Amino acid sequence: MIPKWEKIPNFAVNKIVKKYYSYIILKKKSLILKRILDILLSFLLIIILLIPMIIISFAIKINSKGQIFYKQKRITQYGKEFVILKFRTMYENSDKLGFLTCSNDSRVTKIGKILRKFRLDEFPQLINILVGDMTFVGTRPEVPKYVEKYTSEMLATLLLPAGLTSIASVNFRDESEYLRNSSDSDKIYLEKILPEKMKYNLEYLNNFSIFLDIKVMFLTALKIFSILR
Repeated sequence: MIPKWEKIPNFAVNKIVKKYYSYIILKKKSLILKRILDILLSFLLIIILLIPMIIISFAIKINSKGQIFYKQKRITQYGKEFVILKFRTMYENSDKLGFLTCSNDSRVTKIGKILRKFRLDEFPQLINILVGDMTFVGTRPEVPKYVEKYTSEMLATLLLPAGLTSIASVNFRDESEYLRNSSDSDKIYLEKILPEKMKYNLEYLNNFSIFLDIKVMFLTALKIFSILR
């Protein structure tokens, strides 16, 4: 799963990334177990959630015109492009006005607000995990134009597959508020939000273990269930 340093893509080869690589390469057995758990758990959840996903699909179709799924190019391990799957939560072609959304974004549909609140829109990413483009815990995948702005250290997050959830997802909660009154959402994201999120993502790389993955998944579930109260 982790190639020799000499085979890491050139764009990610630097001394800072090698420091993280030197730690990750020692975790080969954990990474193999991580992939096995990804396959088993994603397959099981797809079966369990099949009926709820069918119901969500009907709700999206009834609520607004357009496709059921939202597809977008994102970046995962070693800079590989892949198509991320989500349930569509905005009106068709809304992303032409920008990738980032703030709280009370008028582009989000009524059903989309519910799906986003409880992260139900991310159910289809179980397919991304099953085929190997993503993992359950890792840095959330960014669009290419933001990855192009990564610092030398941020590139280290591409040593592992992109994640469905992350430490940053659990701890960083103010993204939509940052963007609410911003006239330049890209600038705010790149200068304030992304650096803060990356602190958590890099911390994850330094402390990676299966037990940490389980902890992050548990904390993610707690965060979602706390919204239900």
